[in-house]
Amino acid sequence: MNGPPAGRVDPAAVRFRDSWSRLLRDGHGTVVSPAILGPLVYRTAELLARAHGEDPFDPAPAEQAGALLVDAQFTDPAVLARAVALLQQWPPADDRGPALAGAFAAGWSAALRDRTLREQEAIRRAVDLARRGAERALYASEARFRAMFERAAVGIGFADLEGNVLTVNSALQEMFGATVEELRHLNIATMVHPQDAPRVWEMYHELIAGKREQFQCDKPYYRQDGEIIWTHLTVSLIRDEEGTPRYQVVMLEDITDQHRLQERLRYQATHDPLTGLWNRTAFFERLEALFADPEPEARFGLCSVDLDGFKNINDSLGHATGDQLLSSVADRLHASLAPLGHMVARLGGDEFIVLLENCRGQQEGIAAAQTVLAALAPPFLINGQQLAVRASVGVVEQPISATTPGAAMRSADLTLYRAKNEGRGRWTLFDSRRNAVAVSQYAMSMRIPMALDRGEFFLEYQPLCTLDDGAMVAVEALVRWRHPELGVLGPEEFIATAEDSGLIIPLGRWVLGKACHQAARWSARFGAAAPRMNVNLAVRQARNAELIADIDRILEECDLDPGKLQLEITESAMLGPRDPALQALRELVGMGVSLTVDDFGTGWSNLAYLRTLPVAGLKIAGAFVSDLHSTGEDPLGWRIIGGMVSLAHQLGLTVTAEGVETAADADRLRSMGCDCAQGWHYGRPARPGEITRRIVEAAGGTRRGPDGTSHDTQQ
Repeated sequence: MNGPPAGRVDPAAVRFRDSWSRLLRDGHGTVVSPAILGPLVYRTAELLARAHGEDPFDPAPAEQAGALLVDAQFTDPAVLARAVALLQQWPPADDRGPALAGAFAAGWSAALRDRTLREQEAIRRAVDLARRGAERALYASEARFRAMFERAAVGIGFADLEGNVLTVNSALQEMFGATVEELRHLNIATMVHPQDAPRVWEMYHELIAGKREQFQCDKPYYRQDGEIIWTHLTVSLIRDEEGTPRYQVVMLEDITDQHRLQERLRYQATHDPLTGLWNRTAFFERLEALFADPEPEARFGLCSVDLDGFKNINDSLGHATGDQLLSSVADRLHASLAPLGHMVARLGGDEFIVLLENCRGQQEGIAAAQTVLAALAPPFLINGQQLAVRASVGVVEQPISATTPGAAMRSADLTLYRAKNEGRGRWTLFDSRRNAVAVSQYAMSMRIPMALDRGEFFLEYQPLCTLDDGAMVAVEALVRWRHPELGVLGPEEFIATAEDSGLIIPLGRWVLGKACHQAARWSARFGAAAPRMNVNLAVRQARNAELIADIDRILEECDLDPGKLQLEITESAMLGPRDPALQALRELVGMGVSLTVDDFGTGWSNLAYLRTLPVAGLKIAGAFVSDLHSTGEDPLGWRIIGGMVSLAHQLGLTVTAEGVETAADADRLRSMGCDCAQGWHYGRPARPGEITRRIVEAAGGTRRGPDGTSHDTQQ
């Protein structure tokens, strides 16, 4: 149940009770003794509070509260209107406001209807009593009937079996805005409304044929001025002494206000309040209904629409401008697609969806997507300024029998994601093969947390060596996944998925912890001869508010000198001078941790950033080193790498070349002034024991302990 903690008073609930008490004590023409009014206020407020807070939602208490008001003579429609408005000012936490107001209104309307029906039944009985007692007390009976007929709050009319109106009371005249003579020229059979249910007229013909005595229904009518009124209709058959049908009595209760309230609540429950489009609930109900009982060859289409760059507009110009833009976008989409018979809905934020029922093939789905893009192409004039907005559209068109609603939506979302990745401002058609890949990546992202818990990840370490003497000065920690079904996976097979899903944060935290503990073990054993530990840092990690605390905690737990840790940031993820994460990196450098730029040369970052980033070195991407294998006296790779080495040294940075596979590569890089190298020539990624063996060998052989036995080189 939502609400304040036990023992605390909910201020919103107190305000509601005070307002509720004032509403009922205003009277609205109803005189209620204080002895009755006090308990009524308390009881109805208690019922509404229960409905407001119970989980799951139960409409019964709110319906009972509405009925109690009617029983206490609070029947003025103004009471209902004010009560509904007050309930909507007391919003529950789970957006059940329309349902709460609707339940209260339903209870009030049902009780009022029951009361009216009791009046109608009393009238009908009086009519029948008048007929039966005509011979004994004709004058008295007719006088009583006439008084009841004229003073009744409901509209009453008599007609013959041919439907000709014979007489009506004042309430019916007022209801239709017509005189007695105007109504007497009408025939009931001509009072048809387009919204009449077929069953209404079936029951009417059964009644005048003597096959039924009475029927009731809700039915609209046209007034004399053309306006529509909604009524609760009761038609009764009057028979003579021999049981032969003679007349029909029509009684009408004006329920226009209740009907409009129900329609308004129904609209609020199915439409987006900002744009007026169908909302998520209505869309999924329509989609489920489409799949419920389709024709064998029926097809459907979905266009998943997402605005490109809307967040920038919202952030820079404010939410009010963003809301106006969304409303204008919705107007264009509805104007362009609704006339084609397509349903347009807003799912939330800047996400829209178009449903094509009875689709005739992929071309119709593509045409709808093109219509979306064309509708949004002209700029929008919002608050005196023109705003250009583009959209990406994922198009799915399939036989209904080939999928399910949930699978169709996932396909549309994945296709939209492809459209955004492939350039934005375009539509992309569903591709089952690529969808399967995306689903597989999604499944992989779902398994990463479990894999962390089960210890399926492990690290290998690749040496970084100096080019002048080949000494191993550092190792790079590379994560691997021992997948129970797919075998050992390299980082290129799951890191991108982890970054997209945000799981790179917990995975990166695990890698940092594991690598630092290993570095600490080497430092404790080999001292200054232990290699520095290099760990890759994703941009999401760099922008994570807990990064500093995580690294500080890890270094303290494993007692590792911060100077033994270097973090590698890829050039494509380099942070600009105004990026808030830059301060975190500077704090890390202040702690003694060093930074280097990984894969330098693969991106297009502003080289001036190297002056502001607190980095100690850069690593040249292996793609440039492979170019050194080209023949010729002056290959392009020489000039590019030479320029990068020169630039780095002028900025006081060390340079490491990746992808060094041969001694010739190493010689050329050494001659260019490159400081370090990494690649298969210096060692492939290996388990900790292999790195330990290399450290021991570099120190002059197997180290022996005080007892003369050799140390274990597994760690």
